[in-house]
Amino acid sequence: MLNYITIFMTTVIGLFLTPIIIKYLGNSEYGLYSLMGAFVGYLTVMDFGLNNSIVRFVSKYQAEKNLKDEENFLSTVMIIYLFICTLIIIISSIIYINFENIFTESLTSEELEKAKLMFCILVLNIVITLPGGSFKAISNAYEHFIFPRISEIIKYLSRSLLVVVILTNGSDAIGLVILDTIANISIIIINAIYVLKVLKIRFKVHSFNKKLTKEVFTYSIWVFVFSIVGVLQWQLGQFLVGINSNTENVAIYSIGVMLGTYYGTFSSAISSVMIPKASKMIINNSSNIELTNMMIKIGRYSFIILMLILGNFILFGSEFIILWVGETYTKAWIIALIIMITYTIPLIQSFANTILEVKALFKFKAIVYIFSITFGAFLGLILLEKSGIEGMILGTSIGWLVGIIIMNFYYQYKICLNIKNFYMAIFTKPFIFFLTILTFCNFINNYFDLYELNSSWLFLLIKIALFSIIYIFFSFFLLLNKNEKNQLKNLIKR
Repeated sequence: MLNYITIFMTTVIGLFLTPIIIKYLGNSEYGLYSLMGAFVGYLTVMDFGLNNSIVRFVSKYQAEKNLKDEENFLSTVMIIYLFICTLIIIISSIIYINFENIFTESLTSEELEKAKLMFCILVLNIVITLPGGSFKAISNAYEHFIFPRISEIIKYLSRSLLVVVILTNGSDAIGLVILDTIANISIIIINAIYVLKVLKIRFKVHSFNKKLTKEVFTYSIWVFVFSIVGVLQWQLGQFLVGINSNTENVAIYSIGVMLGTYYGTFSSAISSVMIPKASKMIINNSSNIELTNMMIKIGRYSFIILMLILGNFILFGSEFIILWVGETYTKAWIIALIIMITYTIPLIQSFANTILEVKALFKFKAIVYIFSITFGAFLGLILLEKSGIEGMILGTSIGWLVGIIIMNFYYQYKICLNIKNFYMAIFTKPFIFFLTILTFCNFINNYFDLYELNSSWLFLLIKIALFSIIYIFFSFFLLLNKNEKNQLKNLIKR
């Protein structure tokens, strides 16, 4: 529930802040701000999957009640982080030296100077936040979800208020980057105090365990490779648009990507707390039938939530964007919509991804997605020249779909999950129900010419509320099974 509160709050505040940031920075500088965020974002993959490793291994040690190995593991991870941060500084120095060569075609001399300073601050941010993220991972492994999430909520509210304050007082994109760095350092200190004082976690090298180090890297290296995919997935397109187009197109593209990735966070609220659960199920030798049933259960919840968001965006997304950031950003609707549709299947199958992590079977998925995303990027680059930024996102999405299809065969035949049963549970009644509700509401919109009345936020919110009420009402009575209804009722009572 705290995850959903956080997601709802960050989404609403993010949507509120974006037009303010664009207004004060201007389209070009907002595009530069987005471009540098995406560019430096590539360095975040140098986490090497260690935070995922922390959740997986600490959950395992907790289940085995093995405190000594847990302490040894955590100290080993911190030593690895020291080497990673050193490597990031070396790579960043090389990039900085060649900065003009990379962006000379797309940025002016003034933009280049700002970009270089922002790059340095963002690299500092990453060097601090990568090892700092381990404290939140430890809390997740201990299934202490509440404190870290409340801290994130406070951080985000404070950061949002300060963004408005510094922008109205004449700050620029560099000020925003400095603010984010300070906010991240503050939350790391708070989480560290909680882990050390409340959870009483100790980082102690009992012995150098060569086998443990090898096991950690064997697991994390493929999580790392897949995290490269996570960064390349949408930001590579943003980067290629930045090199081959202008900062205004980067700004439009980044708005579409931002809306599309907001969509994914609503599903991750459920899946992000499932790794400890999956670890314990696998350690306790749960059958493939039990794992499939858990995947179906999580998938159904995720699908019902996602279709509410997707339905609203299909019906009212274009209208929302025009009211939100202006007609300049109209193309962002189709970019976001393509992302959302492509995103849906992997989001509702997130538990299968969790099983791969826990069983250390990430290698195949990482390789498949690296090739599919690379293929998508080349296809997107070709389509970018012919169809503009819509072509870039279409090519990226086609590449990703190829990877999704291959992985479904892997889930079926390698992990022995019953993918046929999964799709039957998701794409029979729930999907038909969604299409029926969407078609009905679209008919009402067309019949009464409601699309023509799009000049008011109030009228748009009324339409969104009506669709949501109709969807939620019929979902509860026609879509949820008896167990799901009882769980929802019990949650509301608590």
